[in-house]
Amino acid sequence: MSIIDKIIGTHSERELRRINPQVDAVMALQEEMRQKTDAELRERTDHFKRQLAEGSSLDDVLVDAYATVREAARRVLHMEHFRVQVIGGIILHQGRIAEMKTGEGKTLVSTLPAYLNALEGKGVHIVTVNDYLASRDADWMGKVHEFLGLSVGCILNSMNSDERRAAYACDITYVTNNELGFDYLRDNMAIYKNQLVQRGLHYAIIDEIDSILIDEARTPLIISGQSDKSTKLYEACDLLAKRMERGEGNGEFSKMDALMGVEQEESGDFIVNEKDKLINLTAQGVEKVESYFHLKNLADPENLEIQHNIILALRANNLMHRDHDYIVRDDEVLIVDEFTGRVMPGRRYSDGLHQAIEAKEHVKVKRESKTLATITFQNFFNKFEKKCGMTGTALTEEQEFRDIYGMDVIEIPTNVPVIRQDEQDAVYKTRKEKFKAVVQAVKEAHEKGQPVLVGTITIETSELLSSLLKKEGIEHNVLNAKFHELEAEIIEQAGQHGAVTIATNMAGR
Repeated sequence: MSIIDKIIGTHSERELRRINPQVDAVMALQEEMRQKTDAELRERTDHFKRQLAEGSSLDDVLVDAYATVREAARRVLHMEHFRVQVIGGIILHQGRIAEMKTGEGKTLVSTLPAYLNALEGKGVHIVTVNDYLASRDADWMGKVHEFLGLSVGCILNSMNSDERRAAYACDITYVTNNELGFDYLRDNMAIYKNQLVQRGLHYAIIDEIDSILIDEARTPLIISGQSDKSTKLYEACDLLAKRMERGEGNGEFSKMDALMGVEQEESGDFIVNEKDKLINLTAQGVEKVESYFHLKNLADPENLEIQHNIILALRANNLMHRDHDYIVRDDEVLIVDEFTGRVMPGRRYSDGLHQAIEAKEHVKVKRESKTLATITFQNFFNKFEKKCGMTGTALTEEQEFRDIYGMDVIEIPTNVPVIRQDEQDAVYKTRKEKFKAVVQAVKEAHEKGQPVLVGTITIETSELLSSLLKKEGIEHNVLNAKFHELEAEIIEQAGQHGAVTIATNMAGR
């Protein structure tokens, strides 16, 4: 902390002092709101809409609107917004990012700015990272909005166009970042107006905003169509790739080297650059490909497709891992989202990589796709008139949020002092030692009756830990992309006495 911050406070502290009078005003209306009947409380919504129609701004009605939502939540959910949650709600309405520690009730906070901004009748999108959270929050928090006379919709992956259109037409719509982005792309490809499902990008409240706008910022959303290329070459290249010998070199060739086809002097047929996920053929590998396909020179322009496909086959066999990057279900290769740990049905790797993986896994190879529309999350969310977000970790990316999205981060104090103890990381020399320590820690906590959650990055690791716990006779549940249909049941049981749950990051953060 700088000397100036010590004297006048941090940016967050100064901003909190500035909005404290509004917070005081909201809290002061508590008793007045409690005296109102349900009908009188509902009538407030029409009253606010009339005020806006007569020229008042959202800021003018904020205090009364927030006090109304507080009382509605108390009656419907038996939950009342704490002072710090009202602070968070004001920050979100201002189009900023509220950093709130885990357990501080971010989900309840969102009801305040969602209700206020929905009064304009232009629609509010509450963006979550997965279908489970979108559905849960729509059912849970949606009760507050419906009590106050607003309509609530939820977009799920399985919905058709008519169902999506109806959900987007609601005052408040709960939706994942992926579904929202793909619906935007599909709308931009629509020929007729009646094919559109969305109704403009007015105001977005983004949960886990650092995950969506920073971690996944450059992730492209791609809508593809089928090309007319044959799939036979993928199968032929896969057969050859499985016979080729991986070189022992350092693999530190650049992306430009790979693009230019620079040959490596190392042993083997190809070199793998794990860091950049690149494959490059050695001179020996080039000869092997030329012999296999009866070519005079692999580098000739007419052989570019073979060159491209053999690299794809090598990538599929050496860099793309089953139960980590994808799973195979019902003879279909399904991508696992690296950020959410969830299966993404209907999504396919581009440039032929998906076909190469299908050939590797001996499932039916579908025709290659061509890109019809694409956009990144960064570009998409910048199209909203106003956006805000919540997360437990945003201050570390504060400069990036400011530079790219024009949003600042405000740290919200906790309602009560944090008593959780955060231990230092334990580092082990080998994976074997690490997993042995994990199993021992789970065993000790389980014997005390403590519920235990073990977080893993991949499906593969979650299944390895599961097998180790089975050997110790420890009953447990596994939550990963393979068992997503049991998600609600597993999460519901996770906090029970002695429960042990192994989960990938699909369970949310």
